[in-house]
Amino acid sequence: MKIYTRTGDTGDTGLFGGGRVSKAHIRVAAYGTVDELNASLGVCREAVGVPEIRDGLGRIQNDLFNLGASLATPGSEDGTAKASIPRLPEARIQEMEEWIDAAMADPPELRSFILPGGSRGGAALHMARTVCRRAERGIVRLGEQEAVHSLVLMYLNRLSDLLFAWARLENWNQDVSDVLWEKEQD
Repeated sequence: MKIYTRTGDTGDTGLFGGGRVSKAHIRVAAYGTVDELNASLGVCREAVGVPEIRDGLGRIQNDLFNLGASLATPGSEDGTAKASIPRLPEARIQEMEEWIDAAMADPPELRSFILPGGSRGGAALHMARTVCRRAERGIVRLGEQEAVHSLVLMYLNRLSDLLFAWARLENWNQDVSDVLWEKEQD
């Protein structure tokens, strides 16, 4: 199977279930950023040392593939789509909240803002968190024009919190301190 089709050589792309749009279309930007987030989580999986984080990232990567497929399928929100796309597991929101609570149990309580960084895995998780926030903003923009399931935004909002908590846990487990923000006083 060849991976090139030449059908996008003029700047458009095909959507699941049919139809073509510009590669600059807001829908393509939204699922493209979700794809970028998924790739950054792949980097995180290779960088982190905590097995529970690595396992959780694997589940989330599968979820994000489903989420991206849904965004690439017009009509998936109202049931008019030609293609059948698996939905995000609603129970994952609760599971992510439990993962957040567990991750925040060991590191010291936050008394200051922290800068992205610390260990290699912690820094990678912070980077993924910023990509997650960008994906969320893009999907909000898409939702202003087309239907987007409310679970998608809830999922990404919780995921960014989880990535922050996991960055702190990874730093803690690697015996690397969080990088504290130092406000400079005039």
